[in-house]
Amino acid sequence: MSDTKDDSASHYRHHLFFCLNQREDGGACCGDHNAEALFDYAKKKAKKLGLHGKGGDCRINRAGCMDRCDEGPVCVVYPDAVWYTYVDEADIDEILESHLRHGQVVERLKI
Repeated sequence: MSDTKDDSASHYRHHLFFCLNQREDGGACCGDHNAEALFDYAKKKAKKLGLHGKGGDCRINRAGCMDRCDEGPVCVVYPDAVWYTYVDEADIDEILESHLRHGQVVERLKI
């Protein structure tokens, strides 16, 4: 995986989608696992690293239910189609540094 952006394929090299679903019926969902706060953290950290925002080549977005509730919280990196779970800021840091910056899948968080 290259560290350079290829504008011919996409405006962004990666999209990182976070499931932020909150079920009204009280069923298990990513929203029950601090997903919103960790999404906010990921955006801020990615901007600080120069990955997201002006000049960055990654986009971090909200997503609705990804139907992996029993493995949550979850996020997915496209176009790589790599699904992750995470529990804290250290996990988010590792996904940003290893996968988005250096193109290395974080096997321990992969689902």
